[in-house]
Amino acid sequence: MAEYKGVMTYCEIAEGSLPSISREVAGFGRKLADDLGEELCAVLVGSDVGNLAQDAIGLGADTVYVVDDPLLKEYQTDAYLSVMEKVVRKMMPRILILGQTSVGRDLAPMLAFRLDTTATLDCVGLAIDPGTKLLLQTKPVFGGNAQATFTSDFCPQIVTVRDKLMPPPEPDASKQGEVITLDAGLDPAAIRASLLKRVTENEGGVRLEDASIIVSGGRGIGSAEGFDQLQELAALLKGAVGASRPACDNRWLAPNRQVGITGKIVNPDLYIAIALSGSIQHLSGCAQSKSIIAINKDPEAPIFNYADFGVVGDWKKVLPAFRDKLKELLPG
Repeated sequence: MAEYKGVMTYCEIAEGSLPSISREVAGFGRKLADDLGEELCAVLVGSDVGNLAQDAIGLGADTVYVVDDPLLKEYQTDAYLSVMEKVVRKMMPRILILGQTSVGRDLAPMLAFRLDTTATLDCVGLAIDPGTKLLLQTKPVFGGNAQATFTSDFCPQIVTVRDKLMPPPEPDASKQGEVITLDAGLDPAAIRASLLKRVTENEGGVRLEDASIIVSGGRGIGSAEGFDQLQELAALLKGAVGASRPACDNRWLAPNRQVGITGKIVNPDLYIAIALSGSIQHLSGCAQSKSIIAINKDPEAPIFNYADFGVVGDWKKVLPAFRDKLKELLPG
């Protein structure tokens, strides 16, 4: 293990810039590197991405490795896996951190297999054991009902982390670092799939992942028309609307609004759960919310075990009164 050293972060790129998840990963990486007394490096993979190297340095990286190739313009598993395997084998970091995104979930376990190491996905906490210098990897288990901390004796220790766990670091434009360009060395014939078309879904309003307030409904809402009332409340609070899987399966709300273990993981300041029983599958997607308000006519609904505030009652009666009071209290 002595030959492995330092912390490496994989920086995803979205629309020509570093998205919030890459900035948050940088924050985790900087803290861990400081705790170890070692360096932090970042990896940028893509096409025409060299201009982002200084951004990564400003977020805390001491060294940035840039792999720039036209074949890397879009994420494709074969190409990115090949590139990241080469980079990690060359640099031999003690720890590799990726975001818990569609890319991170795809890349981390396959990279771990290639490198004969382990990968822990969906971490909500990372720390260094001061005695062993191993990475303490905390993640939800049993559908979010508990958290467990894992360690691995294999290096690199690969993890993915959820977003919205910590505020991203403030960029430091004065920070100096080294930028190293690496050759991708890709064989086009080895890339077995290609992107034929990209469709950008227009969610409208606040993105669920970015919302500080989420108004979420469950099966008890009963109809798409019922969700119109939730939309009104969310607009009043300048928040977003979410839903449980049954509500999305019934097409009362778009699938991209589903919160839960098979939907999106959210961490808003306020989560308002309306007519939502609180199954383990759903709670695993919202349990990290800073405050939860539950409205449900069933006093035994599991959601009340997690709620900071609860109202037992028919949402059709409670919600209008709640909304009217907010109109009185909120400015404008």
